[in-house]
Amino acid sequence: MVSVVGKFRAVARVTGGRVLLWSLLGRLPNAMCPIGTLLLVTRNTDSVWLGSLVAGALAVGQAVGGPLIGRLADRRGQRTVGLVAAAVNALAILALVGASEGGLPLVWQIAPAALIGLSVPLVGPLSRSRWVRLARGDGELTSSMLSLDGIVDEVSFTTGPAVVGVLATLASPAAGLLTAAALVGVCATLFALHPTAAPGAGGRRIRSAERLLTTPYVLLLAGMALLGACFGSVQVGVTATTDALGRPGAAGVLYGFMGFTSAFAGIATAALPARWELPLRLRVGTVLLFSTSVLLLFSGGGIGVLAAAIGCLGVAVAPQMITMFGLVERTVPPARLGEAMAALVSAIILAQSAGTFLGGWSADHFAPTAPFRITVAAAAAALLLAGCTATDRRYRRRATARSEALEKKYVDRSVDSASR
Repeated sequence: MVSVVGKFRAVARVTGGRVLLWSLLGRLPNAMCPIGTLLLVTRNTDSVWLGSLVAGALAVGQAVGGPLIGRLADRRGQRTVGLVAAAVNALAILALVGASEGGLPLVWQIAPAALIGLSVPLVGPLSRSRWVRLARGDGELTSSMLSLDGIVDEVSFTTGPAVVGVLATLASPAAGLLTAAALVGVCATLFALHPTAAPGAGGRRIRSAERLLTTPYVLLLAGMALLGACFGSVQVGVTATTDALGRPGAAGVLYGFMGFTSAFAGIATAALPARWELPLRLRVGTVLLFSTSVLLLFSGGGIGVLAAAIGCLGVAVAPQMITMFGLVERTVPPARLGEAMAALVSAIILAQSAGTFLGGWSADHFAPTAPFRITVAAAAAALLLAGCTATDRRYRRRATARSEALEKKYVDRSVDSASR
């Protein structure tokens, strides 16, 4: 069996090392802007509710804009769409900082926040569509690429908020958002300009392609939404529980620990033998997600117990995401892969917001650990969904002549320059 390190080296040879760096740094702002917006507006208005309102506008904008940006990237090419999105996104971040620091009315802060969400360059989803295309249907290479991308996602997920927190402590919340604007302007632009950027299919071909909302893809959207509900409720539960235990500062450390264990599990996913097909991985992964989520119900006994439960839950996160992103490649037309990946991310964001809201309500009305009950319920629903629907027949690899012809066209136009 090829070692995990060897698999990742093979990925780097196909994609090129620099684009992996741009992919990591270019998606950091996606994790920095929500918490940065919340901190900035809360400080300048002295109201957590107003800060949450502006941050919520950003989340809604991203949920709506993500699939639109993905569709445009599939239709017009990642390079053109990525460059425009990066420029608009950086300017919108600067506008939000200016409006908040200048004390402008709330509507003038909500508008740029929504624009930030609408114009996110989607470095993460577009990275995954690039890697799948460059793998040329090689299942093992595709799995390795998505595993590596899952690790990059986890690093950005944990590092982004940490960077904002450090800059807010040392300087101000505005410093974190200004750093995000710089990263978008530079790294997202370099990512868009890299030779691996998909050339696009043209509007007429996209409209004539097979439909996107097939039953298997809708099931993946539902599964990813349930995972997002777990994220949102866990974040609120960790915050409320650490505060009740008298250790509010431990919440950030616990988030980082969950990201670490998730990244480690993502690496381990690449070592799974080929006989572990993706539908089987999804079924087993949901069992792991549910069983580890139950541990959270006993986390009120102390920080150590909570840390152990959070660490165990993190082990289930990255494999689930990697598996579902891998299954998307089997269920959607190649010409709409970027749009499909972006819609999955939107499903996570919307469900995460719902999980956060429900978790906050339950923590206020019941107990600090009450949000974890929502986590368990969402994990149980994901287990039921995967157990009933994740079959090899439903998610068999697409092998139609049309799909192969489309994929070959898109790969051949960029793979030679990408491998240099």
